[in-house]
Amino acid sequence: MGCVVSTTKDSGGNRRRPGSIGEVSVYVPGLRIPKPVDFAQSLGNYLSKNIVEHLSALRMRIVIMAGQEGPTITRTKRKTQHGGSMLADLLQALEDYLPVVLGLVKDGSHLQYKVQFTWVNQEDDKEETTMSNAWYEVLSVLHLMAMLSLSQANLLLLPRSSSSDGHLPKVSEESRRTSVDIFLKAAGYLDCAVKHVLPQLPVELRRNLPVDLAEGVLRALCLQALGQGIDIQLGMAIDSTKATLAVKRRLACEMVKCWQQAQDNIMNLPLANGWGEKHCLFVKWKYVEAKAAAYYYHGLILDEGNTEKSHGMAVAALQAADEYYKESKKLCEAFNAASPLSRNPPPWGTVKYLSEKIPKDTSSKVRINRDLYSYERIMETAPTLPDFSLALKPDEYQLPQVDSSWRTENIKVGQTDPNHLKGDK
Repeated sequence: MGCVVSTTKDSGGNRRRPGSIGEVSVYVPGLRIPKPVDFAQSLGNYLSKNIVEHLSALRMRIVIMAGQEGPTITRTKRKTQHGGSMLADLLQALEDYLPVVLGLVKDGSHLQYKVQFTWVNQEDDKEETTMSNAWYEVLSVLHLMAMLSLSQANLLLLPRSSSSDGHLPKVSEESRRTSVDIFLKAAGYLDCAVKHVLPQLPVELRRNLPVDLAEGVLRALCLQALGQGIDIQLGMAIDSTKATLAVKRRLACEMVKCWQQAQDNIMNLPLANGWGEKHCLFVKWKYVEAKAAAYYYHGLILDEGNTEKSHGMAVAALQAADEYYKESKKLCEAFNAASPLSRNPPPWGTVKYLSEKIPKDTSSKVRINRDLYSYERIMETAPTLPDFSLALKPDEYQLPQVDSSWRTENIKVGQTDPNHLKGDK
C-alpha cells in the first residue's frame, strides 16, 4: 500500500517562499516541488537499466527546473536560453514524464509500491510529504501541470503597455481567448485528478495527503479555473455590442455558482498556512465580486419591467450590487496584504467596467425610483438571483497511454515482495 513520511515545516528548509508575488490576476497557491528519487536503488532489481535511466533522466529534469523556477515562476515570464518559456518547458517535461511513470502502475503492477516519492508542499503545515505509491506521483504531476497552466494564464492576463498606440496597459483579445483555453486545460487536469487518480489511492493514503492535494482543494482549484474563464467571457461580452443584458447576467450568475462551490469545497479545510490562507481570501474575494456583477445585471433587467414591484426589486438588486462591490474591495485589500504580498494589476475587463458602472447606476436608479415611489415600497431585501447550470466545462483530459518503452520491458516478477502486492491493499 505504501508508507507515508511527513516532515514538519521547521525541519528541512526546503520550502522557499517569496515575500511578494507581484501582480496577480490569477492566484496560484505556490508550486509543489519534487525532490530527487533514486530509481536505480528502488527498481534496479526489477527493471532494465535503460528504463531506469529513462525514468531518472526525465524526473531529474523536472526536479532541476522546478527547483530553480518554483519561487519565481508565478511572477515573471522567464525565457530559456533558446528563447522558449520556462513555464512551457517545465509543462512539457511533465507531459514527457507522465506516460513513462504510468508504467509503474500498469495492470496493478507491484512496482507502484517500490519507490518513495517526495514532494515539497506549499499549502500544508508539513513541509514535505513522502509516499511509496506511484499514484501519489501521478497526482502530484497533474497538480503541478494545473498550477503551471494557471501561472501561464496569470501572465497572459497582466495588462501590457503597447508602444504602438500609446494607450493605457491592456490585455489583448487574443490573450483573453487563449487564457480561457488554458483555464479549461487546467480544470481538465484537476478534474482527471479527482475522478481518475484519487480513487486509485487507498483510503488511508488519501487521508494522509497534504492539504495541497486534498479533494476539496483540487475541486476548488478546478472551479476557480472555470470561474476565471467565465469572468473573461463576461469581459468580452461587455465589450461586444451584440451581447444582451440577459447573456451578461447569465455569465455573472454562472460565475457566482463557480466561486460559491469553490468556497464550499475549502471552507472546512486547514488552509491557515501562508499560501493556504491567501488562497481562502482569494476565493472569498472573487465570490463576493461575482455577486456584485450578478446583482448589477439582474437589477438592470428588472428595471426594464413596467411595474412598481419590478422597479423596487431593481433598486434592491442594484443596492446589493453596490454593497457587494464595496465588500469585494475590502477583501481584495486583505488578499493583497496576506503573505506572500501581492498587488492588483491596472484595472481592465469586467472589474474596470463594473467599478465605474455599479456606483453610478445604483445612485441614479435609487434616486429616480425614490422620486416615483415611496421609500417604504422599495424592497429592503435583494431578490434571489436566477439559477443557471454551468455552460463552461473542464477539458476532457485523459491520462496518456503508457510509454512504448514499457512494451519490451521484462519485469522480474520473481523478485516481488508479497507484502506489497495489490491484493494486500
